[in-house]
Amino acid sequence: MSFTLHGIPVSRGIAIGRAYLIAPAALDVDHYLIEPDQIGEEIARFHAAQEAVHAELDALREDLAADAPSEMGAFINVHSMILNDAMLVQETIDLVRTRRYNVEWALTEQLQILSRHFDDIEDEYLRERKADIEQVVERVLKALAGAPSTASLVAHNAASNGHNEMIVVAHDIAPADMLQFKTQAFKGFVTDLGGRTSHTAIVARSLGIPASVGVQQASALIRQNDLIIVDGDHGIVIVDPAPIVLEEYSYRQSEKVLEQRKLQRLKFSPTQTLDGTKIELCANIELPDDAQTAVEAGAMGVGLFRTEFLFMNHKNRLPEEEEQFEAYKRAIELMNGRPVTIRTIDVGADKPLDSMGGDGYETAPNPALGLRAIRWSLSEPQMFMTQLRAILRASAFGPTKILIPMLAHAQEIDQTLDLIQEAKRQLDDAGIAYDPNVQVGAMIEIPAAAIAVRLFLKRLDFLSIGTNDLIQYTLAIDRADNAVAHLYDPLHPAVLNLIAFTLREANRAGVPVSICGEMAGDPTATRLLLGLGLTEFSMHPSQLLVVKQEILRSNLKAFEKPVADVLAAYEPAELATALAQLQKA
Repeated sequence: MSFTLHGIPVSRGIAIGRAYLIAPAALDVDHYLIEPDQIGEEIARFHAAQEAVHAELDALREDLAADAPSEMGAFINVHSMILNDAMLVQETIDLVRTRRYNVEWALTEQLQILSRHFDDIEDEYLRERKADIEQVVERVLKALAGAPSTASLVAHNAASNGHNEMIVVAHDIAPADMLQFKTQAFKGFVTDLGGRTSHTAIVARSLGIPASVGVQQASALIRQNDLIIVDGDHGIVIVDPAPIVLEEYSYRQSEKVLEQRKLQRLKFSPTQTLDGTKIELCANIELPDDAQTAVEAGAMGVGLFRTEFLFMNHKNRLPEEEEQFEAYKRAIELMNGRPVTIRTIDVGADKPLDSMGGDGYETAPNPALGLRAIRWSLSEPQMFMTQLRAILRASAFGPTKILIPMLAHAQEIDQTLDLIQEAKRQLDDAGIAYDPNVQVGAMIEIPAAAIAVRLFLKRLDFLSIGTNDLIQYTLAIDRADNAVAHLYDPLHPAVLNLIAFTLREANRAGVPVSICGEMAGDPTATRLLLGLGLTEFSMHPSQLLVVKQEILRSNLKAFEKPVADVLAAYEPAELATALAQLQKA
């Protein structure tokens, strides 16, 4: 019987093949109490499994191909760090000792505790780091059971059924396993869990593998060897498709292959509109080695380096200045003279780090409006100064910009600029080199910041509009909340007018402004943003060419009236008509 499932599209393309189901080890774990004299033996079992997983990760790292996505090595390193993290290892051992749980029970119990902690985090990117812990635990459980790894299972199935193109269906998939699948007959994947910013989604985009994640109950509803279609453009999974549907998707699949070949030809051509307006396309990165991916995709710079990742997996401490400096320096050097915009840490009450402690943070009445981003940084000047010095030191190795998140008040801007000056004085006193003319900019992601943007234009060198948070705060919608996610609308008149006002004021003042939220990487929004006056986009590297194609087809003069009509439309029908006219212009 044919049926359709809906999830989150994270990697474009169409995959057609047979389902290969992978059951998570955590779903089938024995729970029993051990005797006091068995505690030492049980802990030894845990350490042996730990070592086995370390060896597996080391082998994966050594086997990385030269053309593997640059983020893969970093993801494997993160999993290695998690495998040694005291919150996972020591707490599991303590459960074995104090409650006399068998190690599998203790490990899954600690996983649930950590999962609840991550579920309380507001930020989508950080919340989805829970998946990394789950994937590490999955590996340890398989090692305890003596079971083969996920990649080995798929490789075995590929050898047995080489004539079938496989689509892996799982509760979740570790990024390292996905890389192994690439060498097999693996053509797509579907997971119950995940979101747009999960590591698995990031790797899927890097590899160009069609994928749909967050397809609830997919692994329960899809049977082994079912014929399925994964529509990565829309997050749709069609199970046992009718012949006419299969024929239609087969045609679309071949069309997409041709389209991708054509897009590759655009990589090194100048990015400008039909009427000669030059547009700058930059990349968003999360890890220093992502910079290499950005260069290979044709990015002219890094428009957003999210530094939160560097602060994760540090038990009871923050990353030291030297550690941060080396990370920022590596990204800058990999960009080979292209500018790198480094955003200062964006964490706080809604997304606490282990090193922050819990008092006053996790109990915030409304964490989305609490002590986060620059508010937290200003409340922790020693931490903030450490990061600022590290960024400034790295600026000596290539063009660097500092981007400050969640600013809203003049005094916050002034305090931040004073601290940057103090960091420069400290480096001067120590005789350490840095770029004295490093530019400082602000994220415009709060409606108040957009409305009062002239405060920012007087004080700062550039602006970057973070559409994800701007939409969330403007509409009072948490898009991660399924109950209201359908109301999260980038094309809401209030959102569009805030973006238009910010771009207009910045352009009038001669202050550079970019957009680094998901709207920048959405080709259906490209013409609208160009018509509003945007000349710098920053997005995931995988989206660069499809957006570039839209830019090359655009004539800004033809957009003037349709864009004016879009901004004047408040009724949904009027807005839809105006947007349709813009796409035809």
